[in-house]
Amino acid sequence: MTHATVLKIRSALLAPAIAIVVSVVVSAFALQVSGHSSVAALRAMFNYVTTTDSLVSILNRAAPLYVVSLGVAIGFKMNLFNIGADGQYRLAALMAAGASSTFSLPRPFHILAVMLIATAVGAAWAAIPGVLKVTRNVNEVVSTIMLNFVATGISAYLLINYMRNESQPNVAETKSVPKSARLPSLNGLLEDIGIHLPRLAVLNSFLPIAIVVGILFYILVWRTRFGFDLRVTGTNPAAAKTSGVNAKAMIVKTIMISGGLAGLAATGFLLTDFTKYNETFPLGLPFTGIAVALLGRNHPGGIAVAAFAWMSVETASRGLLDEKIPPEISKILLGTLLISSVISFEVVRRRTLTQAIRQAASATPGAHSGGLPPTEPTPAGATA
Repeated sequence: MTHATVLKIRSALLAPAIAIVVSVVVSAFALQVSGHSSVAALRAMFNYVTTTDSLVSILNRAAPLYVVSLGVAIGFKMNLFNIGADGQYRLAALMAAGASSTFSLPRPFHILAVMLIATAVGAAWAAIPGVLKVTRNVNEVVSTIMLNFVATGISAYLLINYMRNESQPNVAETKSVPKSARLPSLNGLLEDIGIHLPRLAVLNSFLPIAIVVGILFYILVWRTRFGFDLRVTGTNPAAAKTSGVNAKAMIVKTIMISGGLAGLAATGFLLTDFTKYNETFPLGLPFTGIAVALLGRNHPGGIAVAAFAWMSVETASRGLLDEKIPPEISKILLGTLLISSVISFEVVRRRTLTQAIRQAASATPGAHSGGLPPTEPTPAGATA
């Protein structure tokens, strides 16, 4: 193992370790100040998430969060801040829910069709800020925030006037997604290989879909010409343009992929536990996805760990109720974890870069004199 590899591994592990320690210390301090035992709180949280039911719940909720975080991450790779993932997710969920009951197909094709509808709606809504950016130089942060409000208004209008379930006139909700469009559980497959889950624990099959999306994300960004152009454009737009990359087309394509993943993430709930779009549908997930993408450093592996950890902390907060500890302490833990992660990653990155520069300089002949070979001292009395 080379020294460069050791430095890379150390920097990858050191930053999250610092962030975890800082977040735990800050949360423990908050608990002590509020008059609660930090040890009892951490024990209660740990005991709650180590049950099979909790682990299944964490995986079911982490899978959609993972997909929407990948959508945010691909935007970050392009230096695009897609805050509008919330609107893309919201509209995609509504349109997919409304369209699912308007046609009938065999189960695999029905599921695929609903997912494609959600993905297409998310991508189409994301194309608006992309086009505005490349044609009118409108900052995507401003346009996507505004479009979130527009998406909220449009979805409310469509739900009330066109997509409301007629059998429930007093409730603003769509019809239930047909059974032929719902994702099956993985319980039967697990039982075939000897893994028996509790009766009420149902592991959704959106999990393997999320894993496949993560693999495809890695291949697209790091193993294709498109991904290379994307990363170069995000790092140095001038160099990308010089090499022949159409930066404007890359911006539109990238933000559409980001919106498409946000739309796909909505089906992780719509086709499993939440079969209707109504006030109980999990909204706000894309905003969490921004934090998870930052924690995962925009890498599919890191995002997977961050999504699982984030949902673990949120789920573990329910265990605090048994100890009569405010579950809001988990928000302090997550918030501190995010802030400390951003800081520690940057500090470790700069430290690692400085060490690499020094090592490269020491290994380069004549580096101490700006790249020129050392000169012999001129003898006293000699002329130049």
